[in-house]
Amino acid sequence: MTEMSSNSGSGGGATGRIGIGLELDATHLKILEVLRDNGRVSVSALAERVGISRANAYTRFEALRADGVIRRFTAEIDHQRAGLGIVALIFVTVRQQMWRQFRAQLAQMPEVEYCAITTGQHDAMIQVRMADVAEVHAMVTERLANIPAVKATETVFILDEVLRRPYVLPSDRERDRGRGAPRRPGPSPSSDPEQGQGQGQGLPLGKMRFVGAAEGRAALRDAT
Repeated sequence: MTEMSSNSGSGGGATGRIGIGLELDATHLKILEVLRDNGRVSVSALAERVGISRANAYTRFEALRADGVIRRFTAEIDHQRAGLGIVALIFVTVRQQMWRQFRAQLAQMPEVEYCAITTGQHDAMIQVRMADVAEVHAMVTERLANIPAVKATETVFILDEVLRRPYVLPSDRERDRGRGAPRRPGPSPSSDPEQGQGQGQGLPLGKMRFVGAAEGRAALRDAT
């Protein structure tokens, strides 16, 4: 697989190794950029947009699939038109010895779009899409609350989904820098003693505090 990739035409230096050994170069990233805009593009059109031969494009595309870089193809829908206009984030505190039960119960909830283990005050974040607020309320108070593994929940409704990309690539940031994107200005000294104390040391305004994951959270990830 790696040999096919490195001998198949143009491309920059390697940016990283993935899967079973495929070496991602600039041409692979360009292919992924094109597929992000249109996952149904033909091989001929893909080759033309990337600037390589059709055979090269096909070989690289199949290598990306075989190596697991491209996992699957799916459709992106308008959730509002599909009748799922309410989006909510439910932050869950899990009883630390009951991660496997939490995972098993969550798998039985088709309305759950996404779940991640998090740091901070809570242990996990669930994203759900439903028809109305009442459905979200029922799920939290009647379904999640009845799971013994769930100790507490906090629900946040999303008012507007400002930005959602299918995926991001290392080349996105590199291309943005090449266009001369403005850099965030660094901290400047301040005449105010309280502000100058942090800024003079190169500290940004405000602060972030990350709380480490509690013991047992790994069981959610590793449970089968």
